[in-house]
Amino acid sequence: MLPLALGALALGLLAVASAAPTARQVPINALDPYPTKPRVTFRSDGTFKITVFSDLHYGENPWDAWGPQQDVNSTRLMRIVLAEEKPDYVVLNGDLITGENTFRQNSTKLIDEIVAPLNDVRIPFSSTHGNHDNEPNITHLEEIRREQLVAPLSYTRTAPPGIGGEEGPGTYWVPVFEHENDDAPVLVLWFFDSRGGFSPGTNSTPVPDWVDDTVAGWIEQQTALMNAAWGPPGDVRAALTFVHIPPHAIQALQPTLNSTQDPGLNADLLGEGSTQATTDSANLGKDQPFWDALNANVLNLHAVISGHDHGNEWCRREPTKNVIFCFDKHSGYGGYSSTGWGHGVRNIVFTSPRPSDGLQSWIRLEGGETHARVLLDKNYN
Repeated sequence: MLPLALGALALGLLAVASAAPTARQVPINALDPYPTKPRVTFRSDGTFKITVFSDLHYGENPWDAWGPQQDVNSTRLMRIVLAEEKPDYVVLNGDLITGENTFRQNSTKLIDEIVAPLNDVRIPFSSTHGNHDNEPNITHLEEIRREQLVAPLSYTRTAPPGIGGEEGPGTYWVPVFEHENDDAPVLVLWFFDSRGGFSPGTNSTPVPDWVDDTVAGWIEQQTALMNAAWGPPGDVRAALTFVHIPPHAIQALQPTLNSTQDPGLNADLLGEGSTQATTDSANLGKDQPFWDALNANVLNLHAVISGHDHGNEWCRREPTKNVIFCFDKHSGYGGYSSTGWGHGVRNIVFTSPRPSDGLQSWIRLEGGETHARVLLDKNYN
């Protein structure tokens, strides 16, 4: 939830933005969702590195030896990667827990295990949540609250009341500054809750598996507030988006992939349930308000990053919005996998704070092997 001061300020900032959205008419440091946390900043050499862990799937079959051993293996992978990659920021991009396999009385304690490697090295991070994080024994909100309790450098937060729909509280943004004392950020990281899974309790029912349409208006509002407080993005403020389940528009990209141009594992055929609003044909297109609002209002958007489909690692430009999409890398030893897929992360490096400069990105496996290196810039396929 937004801090009270920020919520009270929003109406005034929005009024200013509506009157003259291209003019900076309010204090440029007025929009600050993290007044008590350290500012996230670029390195002194002008770079910024994000490491993305996706689909960790902790908590499977705790009554058998193999389930807890998977979690031990996933924690080992995290510690190895963090020590060797030394990222400036980490994203846990959904399906942290396999909620259908856990016990109600201790499900949230799995968050303690997941964030322990991050706490130990004091790296700031954010989480999104996936369909397996909403189950009868766990919810997105419970995971968020536990993370906030046990991880001092978690920047995960909840959307304001009325935003996000049923079981979808984890929509928010994080500002990244070039220097600690700058008045305005050079990068905004956006995190969206694609929901899915099942509602809590004994009479559990399916939860919609798309970003709720209330988020569309919130995106428009938040970008107007940013423009009022910090000025328009121009060539000074970029964006990067994370959402666990890929938008439905991504499904059309797979048939025309070129393994040279679009490198990376392509082993998961996208079909029913692979992208947002596809588990029921009656819901097709219900993620469109979110997709439209994101691309219309979040300018200088470098890419949209998703997990969910463990056998895919590729990137591709989505032509209807002219935006780059990338899959993560399946990180956890839990969740489905297949011979040869391996476990690892997606690394993303900003080579400078300028939005016009591209991002370097690649897949790194647990043992240190790398592949699928791409430069995500205006010329990318």
